[in-house]
Amino acid sequence: MLNRELVIIGGGPAGLCAALNAAKSGQSSLIIERSPMLGGQLIKQTHMFFGSEKQYAKSRGFEIAEKLIEEVRKSPLIEVWVNTTALGLYEDKVLTVLKEEEYLKLKADAYIIATGASEKSLAFENNDLPGVYGAGAVQTLMNVYGVKPGHKIIMVGSGNIGLIVSYQLLQAGVKVIAVVEASSKIGGYKVHAAKLRRYGIPIYINTTIKKAIGKDFVEKVETIKLDDNFEFIPGTEQVYDVDAVCVAVGLSPLSQLLTMVGCEMKYVSELGGVVPVLSDKNETSIPGIYACGDVCAIEEASSAIVEGYLTGLVASKFLGKVHPEYDKLIDQYKQELTNLRSGPFGKKLRDGFLKLKGESNAL
Repeated sequence: MLNRELVIIGGGPAGLCAALNAAKSGQSSLIIERSPMLGGQLIKQTHMFFGSEKQYAKSRGFEIAEKLIEEVRKSPLIEVWVNTTALGLYEDKVLTVLKEEEYLKLKADAYIIATGASEKSLAFENNDLPGVYGAGAVQTLMNVYGVKPGHKIIMVGSGNIGLIVSYQLLQAGVKVIAVVEASSKIGGYKVHAAKLRRYGIPIYINTTIKKAIGKDFVEKVETIKLDDNFEFIPGTEQVYDVDAVCVAVGLSPLSQLLTMVGCEMKYVSELGGVVPVLSDKNETSIPGIYACGDVCAIEEASSAIVEGYLTGLVASKFLGKVHPEYDKLIDQYKQELTNLRSGPFGKKLRDGFLKLKGESNAL
């Protein structure tokens, strides 16, 4: 059995920032990351971030990852295990992991769960044909490994991820035939949609993919219009010649470890699925176990960064290491999160957080 004071599960933006602020508080930590490299979703993001300078506005995702990783590498208080998968977190707070090919048991005085989220799939005929990708897989192929996912592609989903990845596909020389959206309105920011339209890419609302067509790989797709109840409208089918389909229909929090250890959980659709019930300082119902980032609610990476910084401070204080500007910084991070969640695009999140707290005006 190995022992650590603070273990952070997940080396994406939330986990990295939690470790950095823990170190600034004088607290050592171990980051566990299942991928070969740190950075999470940031390493595949080439678009510039919005927000304020404190959340690295006007920097590209991979540039932010490089800065955070460099800071982590320089800290003598931060230990990093990559290629390490967290297998289970048990009620006695023992964590089992597979590090490379070695099975290990650890026990920590405190845990920060920053496991992020996984892509949602979409049910349609032949959705298992080669050439059907999730948006994250497309970004990884293009932006990490320099591999085109196809030559002609259709995007399913018009949230920010779908719109941004569509533009990145264009930059990579892939022809985007269309973006289809099941809802009656575009889900992402107007600035991203307008950019695609300037390039002549149509965005069809009330439309979804009905089936992929092909024997050994995608050769065509068939779309269909939807009514107000999301039912197919017969006679509205349209067939497109493509060799790839990109599905960008949302993310689900990877909250299984929190459920396994016995934290109080709740299903809140506005937050992405099953999420932990947290205090205002990101502590779960079990003392010493914290959560931050997309495992708590599906948001932009900017929010994950701020949540990570906040949670690193709080977990360190629990372990007896208090940052000299603790109160000031906690107030600052809370205000930053409020700002990030404001406006019309933040309403869904705000409603979700109210539901999580059980407040009646959101039910």
